[in-house]
Amino acid sequence: MSDEQEKFAGEAEADRAEPEAETLVLDVGVEDAGARLDAFLAARVEGVSRSILKRVIEDGEVLVGGRAAKPSLKLKGGERVEVELPAPPPSEVEPEEIPLDILHEDEEVVVVNKPAGLVVHPAAGVHSGTLANALAFHLGQLAGGGSLRPGIVHRLDRDTSGVIVVAKTARAHESLSEQFRERTVFKSYVALVHGVTREERGRIEEPLARDPRNRTRMAVVRSGRAALSLWRVRQHFTRFTLLDVQIKTGRTHQIRVHLAWIKHPVVGDETYGGGRDKTLPDPALRARVNALGRQFLHAERLGFHHPSSGEWLSFTAPLPPELSEFLDALQ
Repeated sequence: MSDEQEKFAGEAEADRAEPEAETLVLDVGVEDAGARLDAFLAARVEGVSRSILKRVIEDGEVLVGGRAAKPSLKLKGGERVEVELPAPPPSEVEPEEIPLDILHEDEEVVVVNKPAGLVVHPAAGVHSGTLANALAFHLGQLAGGGSLRPGIVHRLDRDTSGVIVVAKTARAHESLSEQFRERTVFKSYVALVHGVTREERGRIEEPLARDPRNRTRMAVVRSGRAALSLWRVRQHFTRFTLLDVQIKTGRTHQIRVHLAWIKHPVVGDETYGGGRDKTLPDPALRARVNALGRQFLHAERLGFHHPSSGEWLSFTAPLPPELSEFLDALQ
């Protein structure tokens, strides 16, 4: 364990990083009564191997009647099955000459400081202008990850800035993917949240899944997948708190949902902020938050073992100007 990892208290069960996913909803007919869940999915889900289907079931990504189920579950008929599957990739990623802030590059990996507003990889409705397009131009054909995410083994939300590592070789892609799965990668974020926390540090261990009332959002759901975030105070302000947040799992929107759950949503987060930005009593402060144009969430530090040497590497991305200037104004 690195010195960085020891700075945060608490451990969690090993888990997989959360991929970009889509939800497939299937209704079980009376003719399917008595069928095993894995056999039912193999017959109904096209283009996905049995081994992948078995893995997503075992990972708790298949819900029957809103609850995670085992591959051997016998269906009764009339149930609703929800399956989280990786989004299908487009045929290719077009290289685009987009500037990159490269923190480190060697024969195996490249570490980039991603700006807010840049999507990591193409997805529904976004086919160009992404980090993947920029990397395809900078590096040529990257290793692994398929044509959708060439060389990319983890991601950051569009409006989250900060450190992201990309594999340049198949060996690096396999090694980094394994490190993310085994949760040995160190990931630490800076978040400015609404309200003044009572404690100096805390632990949020709440399961996450798609919001049953709005499938475009994530939410704390008792039948969801395990998620653990550790936070500690960096600085208190009159109406805000600046936090260091380490995530032990990599769920979609994990930090944003977890901090909103403890009533301290991220400043500038229109999705999970609960309208706190618009109800600030100071008009000048409301205007300043609105002018920020993004959520105050930054992936500040990333640490991992180099794929070939095994050496522990650690990288830090300073706060971008719009965030540091916002803090200066709060002073």
